Amino acid sequence: MGLMHCQTGAEMIRRINTGEVLSQAVVHDNIVYVCGMTAPDKTKGLEDQTRQVFKRIDDILREAGSDKSKILTATIWLADIGTRPAMTQIWKEWLPSGVLPARAAMEAVLGDGILVEVMLQAACD
Repeated sequence: MGLMHCQTGAEMIRRINTGEVLSQAVVHDNIVYVCGMTAPDKTKGLEDQTRQVFKRIDDILREAGSDKSKILTATIWLADIGTRPAMTQIWKEWLPSGVLPARAAMEAVLGDGILVEVMLQAACD
């Protein structure tokens, strides 16, 4: 995985951590589009997985020239919608006051051991 650039006319598309199937993030027109992020350690419970996901998002946003205060929208998938209050509590602790993005959270069938997945878009510097 690495950083790739693609020139399209006058616009620049920057792809971050591109693998065989996807890029962890794509930056275009001062917006960073972050792929669905899951926790590296899927043996942990929801709270730990959520914190792991938010740490990964912090890292990828920093690499893209952004941060969590610039998140515009987020989509959150939970393996069990009953865990939404616990995830939301960690979400509120993670985000700075006064910068809440538009957000959707829903239940979905996720891969083995995945309890939460987050995809988002944020403004860049």
